[in-house]
Amino acid sequence: MKTIDELVADGVSGKRVFVRADLNVPLDGDTITDDGRIRAAVPTITKLAENGARVVVASHLGRPKGAPDPQFSLAPVARRLGELLGKQVAFATDTVGDSAKATVGESADGGVTLLENLRFNAGETSKDDAERGAFADELAALADAYVGDGFGAVHRKHASVYDLPARLPHAAGYLIATEVGVLKKLTEDVRRPYVVVLGGAKVSDKLGVIDHLLGKADRLLIGGGMAYTFLAAKGYEVGESLLQEDQIPAVKGYLERAEQLGVEFVLPVDVVAAAEFPDLKTKAPADPTVVAADAIPADLEGLDIGPESRKLYAAKLADAATVFWNGPMGVFEHPDFADGTKAVAQGLLDAASSSEGNGAFTVVGGGDSAAAVRQLGFDENAFGHISTGGGASLEYLEGKTLPGLAALED
Repeated sequence: MKTIDELVADGVSGKRVFVRADLNVPLDGDTITDDGRIRAAVPTITKLAENGARVVVASHLGRPKGAPDPQFSLAPVARRLGELLGKQVAFATDTVGDSAKATVGESADGGVTLLENLRFNAGETSKDDAERGAFADELAALADAYVGDGFGAVHRKHASVYDLPARLPHAAGYLIATEVGVLKKLTEDVRRPYVVVLGGAKVSDKLGVIDHLLGKADRLLIGGGMAYTFLAAKGYEVGESLLQEDQIPAVKGYLERAEQLGVEFVLPVDVVAAAEFPDLKTKAPADPTVVAADAIPADLEGLDIGPESRKLYAAKLADAATVFWNGPMGVFEHPDFADGTKAVAQGLLDAASSSEGNGAFTVVGGGDSAAAVRQLGFDENAFGHISTGGGASLEYLEGKTLPGLAALED
């Protein structure tokens, strides 16, 4: 995989360099509520611009239906990117149309252009190779070289991620190089004990990574909505908690396999529950109550791990040498149900600064976990790495081939 430094060494001054970034940030109207992914794209864009490239940045945002949709416009992202770069970012109001051609054509050496949302064109996500390829041809006409740096999208076989690199000289940006380096530390010559913390809503989203990591991790800690399917698999009443009944047989199988392999499976011993899901806009008090994980009342919904579980999970993280965490422990967006996620984040930090000599390498696996770290006020720099791509990280750890990485191989 060619690096951006090698591309720059070959000469990029005056050349149009297409950067496929991942600027898929959360928006509240026109307000960006978490700019982490934009900040992660800055080093690669800066390197190219400082070396005289005419940088063409492209990304998706949200899930528009293959046509322009104002609520998914990248215009707010262009403004924030300009602030972070300390320079004007030209914004094209389409992807490959007259605005894109004109804006890129008018760009000076060292200039930066951001194209409108790639998914406003149906060819970006099409499953038809010809349709996707035709869109890639139009994108290729805007550039002389390609840099893949949108790690959060590399698990997608999309035109700008998979087809476009085949049409241009290509290299990996700094973000992708960093992310791949981190993931190799989680899969090759891992320092032990290796602890994996998995949360989030659906157990079905995590079965693949659980299957793959059962032979690699020493300990798995389970929380979030997915924990209730595990508790149900053990025969416990879970009340109104999130439950995927169709996944219970698979979960039982993993629990049995873990026992055979000597992998420790840690489930909540108590949970914070409420009679109804909390209001995340008003943050109104939700009347939480702590109940045993094996005796959740039929009319209550588990929404976070409880205080005894927090202590247990902290203890299970304390001696770790490597930790991968993906998925919050509860509804962290509401203060009544944020303590479990806080406890896990603090557990990672404590493991990283452990006096036991391990000095754990800690990885926060993107998505809601990364958002929680920022929202709950933790110092991002205190973690070993905060990924920009939760889904991509999980698929890599499942052992899958990621189309966007395969496309960058020479």
